[in-house]
Amino acid sequence: MLGFVENHLGSNQVSRVVYGAIIGLALVVALESHPPPPGAVIASLLGTGVAVALAEVYSETLGMEVRSHRRVEGARRRAIWTDTIAVVFGVTFPAVFFVLAAAGATDTDTAFELAKWSGLGLIAFYGFCAARLSGAGLAAATVKAVAAALIGAFLIALKAIVH
Repeated sequence: MLGFVENHLGSNQVSRVVYGAIIGLALVVALESHPPPPGAVIASLLGTGVAVALAEVYSETLGMEVRSHRRVEGARRRAIWTDTIAVVFGVTFPAVFFVLAAAGATDTDTAFELAKWSGLGLIAFYGFCAARLSGAGLAAATVKAVAAALIGAFLIALKAIVH
């Protein structure tokens, strides 16, 4: 398991998961002001994940074909899909909490809180890991984690101010 985590943290997927997590967090924060039933939140997160995935694959493929003047094939196509799956994971991860709410294990308000704060934690965790892997000390990595978390905190604060 540790080898998988180390490989993951050293891959392109880290930035893609963070990108997706920010999208998922923005959607959760937007839905929270007029919370739909858990099933609708799950469908919104999954639908957003699929839409972002299709946009990612299309835009990456289109960009590569325009730059190279040839079709994207083989290993490069698989790499695009691998990166895209990481984005989808980041977007759809909060759905887990709404599945729990739909099953009656928690209420919808708690699912929203768990989704928001776990998204913020995920973004901070990746910021910390990225800093440590680039050679930063513990204090500098903590500062980078806090800076990354401020993205999510901005979304949460904006929602609180607007509503």
